[in-house]
Amino acid sequence: MILEAGDSALVLELEPRIDVAINAHAIAVADRMVARCLPGVRDVVPTFRSVVVHLDPLAGQAALIAAALAEESASVAAPPRGRVIEVPVVYGGADGPDLGAVATFAGTTAAEVVRRHASVAYRVFMLGFAPGFPYLGPVEESIAAPRLTVPRLKVPAGSVGIAGRQTGIYPADGPGGWRVIGRTDIELFDDTREPPTLMQAGDTVRFVPVSSIEPRLPRVRVAPNVGSRTVTVLQAGWQTSVQDLGRWGWQRFGVPVAGAMDGLAHRLANRFVGNDDDAATLEVTIVGPELRFDADTTVVVCGADLSASVAGGEVVLNQPRRVRAGDVLRFGTRRRGARAYVACAGGVAVPRIMGSRSTYAASGMGGYMGRPLRAGDRIPLGDDRASASVAIPPATIENAMTGRGIEGVRLRVLPGPQAQVCAPDALGRLVGTRFTVSSESNRMGYRLNGGALSPLEDAADMISDATVSGGVQVSGSGAPILLMCDRQTTGGYPQVAAVVTADLPLAAQLAPGDRVEFCLCTQREAHAALVAQEAILEAT
Repeated sequence: MILEAGDSALVLELEPRIDVAINAHAIAVADRMVARCLPGVRDVVPTFRSVVVHLDPLAGQAALIAAALAEESASVAAPPRGRVIEVPVVYGGADGPDLGAVATFAGTTAAEVVRRHASVAYRVFMLGFAPGFPYLGPVEESIAAPRLTVPRLKVPAGSVGIAGRQTGIYPADGPGGWRVIGRTDIELFDDTREPPTLMQAGDTVRFVPVSSIEPRLPRVRVAPNVGSRTVTVLQAGWQTSVQDLGRWGWQRFGVPVAGAMDGLAHRLANRFVGNDDDAATLEVTIVGPELRFDADTTVVVCGADLSASVAGGEVVLNQPRRVRAGDVLRFGTRRRGARAYVACAGGVAVPRIMGSRSTYAASGMGGYMGRPLRAGDRIPLGDDRASASVAIPPATIENAMTGRGIEGVRLRVLPGPQAQVCAPDALGRLVGTRFTVSSESNRMGYRLNGGALSPLEDAADMISDATVSGGVQVSGSGAPILLMCDRQTTGGYPQVAAVVTADLPLAAQLAPGDRVEFCLCTQREAHAALVAQEAILEAT
């Protein structure tokens, strides 16, 4: 069965169970879809029992892609068997805080849980959630404890966890809802390695209990070489980072797309100064930095109005201006929106990592040393092409930025890929409730306060599946989570809806405390909205 998942993904669904043959079929279909190189395909992600194809909704190729999925599903053979990898694990104690809870669930001792967990050869069914995260299984049913009702905000790197019949290893520090029973010191992901992941879908993993492991040393990132064309960070602000249009093509390895949260403002900013749409800009979040230009250049600020000024004068949004060496760009009070984009002629010239300059801070990847900017950083710029800057009519900008109020927005949604896993009234309650963006929100996603959406009773045991751009997850507590650019590539909470592509820039401008409502639309309406938005850009 092939389903639409919002307006930017298609899902080939196989039988809903964890099974080696079903998974091998999904991996083979995904391999064949990648080999086809169909126009409009951005990413292909095999999961336990599905294949998710992320597509460009403007390419108009959804019917062709769906036909190809059906054809490959009917004809492919299973891929060859993978390698066998041994993983040393320290179980229990501070490294395995949930081991006792799993033992209670199983009605046995912690030592017996360890024995049962380590006595099985696990298949790598897929990679996802985070770069290099292996979903392994099946776990013996007696110790298949469900996920935590409320996910932890931080799980240490190397943690080994259980979620129902699945087990896995966290490659880096990050949030997660699995029951953590131990920890290992192996490095699962390295963006300088080819391939970047230690494990591949189809490999076999054996856990080996040990009494101790080596402490993991932090990876040292080296600042990029710079010339005379730089921007020096005097004050960092809050979460200022280098972003482009994202790191497409790597989600099957668990690598999030990242990129500019407000892709529309990012593209407009680049066009103002004569850059390609995918040139890197600086994404400024709510509290802006102080930036000194070390060479003459052309600069523009688009997106949120954060009271920008330079050389003692106000910076008017969406109006490029020439700055001189020594001029300082500052930000002040937030007037509207949450994220502004600073584009300089020539773009931010940090190295490309896996095809993108975007920062994905959770894994220390891309951007400037894999992290948000700090005071003292010197950010390299590309060649100045100020003569190529363009003027965009004010009415065009106003049309493009419609709805970017500071108090909140209404976002259009389509049914999500797991809407059937939620209670029958979940989608209706989503569109009938006014939510508030929680303080527990970031580039990965927004937790929304204001009402709970009930999943079905067995949703906690849902087989992990791929996430989609703008997906609205329903956590075990019923609280909705709106997935954003740094979203995990897969997850175990059902997605009841997906925000349409045209409205993702509006969602990007939400800040904690802002209101958000949802309304249903059709695929036709979603496509028309995106075409209209693109026409505004093309008019430039």
